Amino acid sequence: MKRAVVLLVFGLLSVCQAQTETGGEEAGGEEEHVELFTTPATKMGAATSDFGYNLFRAMASRETATNVFLAPLSVSVVLTQLSMGGSERAERQLQRALRYHTLQDPQLHNTLKDLLASVRTPGKGLSSAARIYLARRLRLKQDFFTLVEQQYGVRPKALLGGTKDVKEINDWVSQETGGKVQRFLANPLPRSSGVNAVSATYFKGKWVTRFSQSGPLENFQLDGAAPVRVPMMHEDNYPVRMGADSDLSCTIAQIQMQDDISMFVFLPDDVTSNMTLVEESLTAEFVQDLSMTLLPAKVTLTLPVLRLSYSTDLLPLLGDLGLSDWLENPELEKISAQPAKLSSINHKAVMETAPEGNQYPSASSAPSHLTYRVDRPFLYLIRDDVSGALLFIGRVVNPKSLTI
Repeated sequence: MKRAVVLLVFGLLSVCQAQTETGGEEAGGEEEHVELFTTPATKMGAATSDFGYNLFRAMASRETATNVFLAPLSVSVVLTQLSMGGSERAERQLQRALRYHTLQDPQLHNTLKDLLASVRTPGKGLSSAARIYLARRLRLKQDFFTLVEQQYGVRPKALLGGTKDVKEINDWVSQETGGKVQRFLANPLPRSSGVNAVSATYFKGKWVTRFSQSGPLENFQLDGAAPVRVPMMHEDNYPVRMGADSDLSCTIAQIQMQDDISMFVFLPDDVTSNMTLVEESLTAEFVQDLSMTLLPAKVTLTLPVLRLSYSTDLLPLLGDLGLSDWLENPELEKISAQPAKLSSINHKAVMETAPEGNQYPSASSAPSHLTYRVDRPFLYLIRDDVSGALLFIGRVVNPKSLTI
């Protein structure tokens, strides 16, 4: 049975099951399973999301009390490109970690390409870059280059060596993200590099409902330290969808952005940087359930202004996703006849929020009696409502340390 979510709206508590029930079902009877993802696009959105949640958990468990961010779709895309260079066995291993074994989709690459195109439409505010870079010493097979280019519109590239690679990669990432992701690489790739995956994402979503107040410095509580002063956005009578989960000890708000994008905020009841319970609960199915069971409310909303840039090498995390054996022997036989291994998965995520929106809150003589004040460590995710794809996920422990 899926966990019940206790929803708090307008000061009233109501218990809503996270699954759809038939009106004629008798008490104590068997629950009817409802298929949440019924189209190739939504099934692909669920698979890439579950990969993203798994990867985020691996990141968060290694950095237990710090800001952590991930834009998983570009990582899915670049690793999918890489899977095309492996043996049949290696491809299955990598695609299982990517959660594609749940799809049974013979048109997998076309479905992923279509999903990527749909979430990169201009109004959504998302741009991304994903590419494979390869050492020349591997005596590369050009058929792999052509195959990836035909499917994803980007051709893998052979490395030149040293600072030339840094400029080449940084220039390409900047071009693909409209100049928003700069200085992707700070240092040259290791001399012993074989296969390198590059993924980057920039997101600046626009709210449906604007914030009238932004920028004033207010206290943000820290776990075990003095509060810091950070810029906050504030608005009365702000429309959200809202609920409280007693099992996770947090309140959840869904804030609508333009072009069918939502931000979900998970705010712990207490000031804590330990969000393991929330992190462990996240799946595509759970978040889809939330999107159907959170209830509308008008709240006095206070939210930090987020401007962040986060870079990391994701390669050490793949072992946590069941790929330890694959890392030892990835069998990239379609890339080169020589033994080749993955050397890095450099990833950079850049995100901005601003108070602007295309609607004003409804006029009211008095502010809402419900308050949602995000002034302590929290977890959030950005999701495409149409496909369900996870676009961005982050744990904010101290927004003062976030800089672009």
